[in-house]
Amino acid sequence: MGWIWTIIVGGLLGWLAGLIVSRDIPGGVVGNIIAGIVGSAIGNSLGLNFGPTVGGMSIIGTIIGAIILILIVSFIFGRMRKN
Repeated sequence: MGWIWTIIVGGLLGWLAGLIVSRDIPGGVVGNIIAGIVGSAIGNSLGLNFGPTVGGMSIIGTIIGAIILILIVSFIFGRMRKN
């Protein structure tokens, strides 16, 4: 049951990070889930694992990590479209 919570919370936090930066990550719902889960790993590796925890993910650290990931992915895809 824990992995289901991880997917749900990762999707919601990835979607919220996309709203904050006003950019959409490719892949829709699956992209949001990946952004949330990978964002959680990025946030934890940067030491941002503080604040409330839901589904095994720190909300603040996950959102910050997902924002970083979304900005990087948007930059890469933007550069690829120009070429």
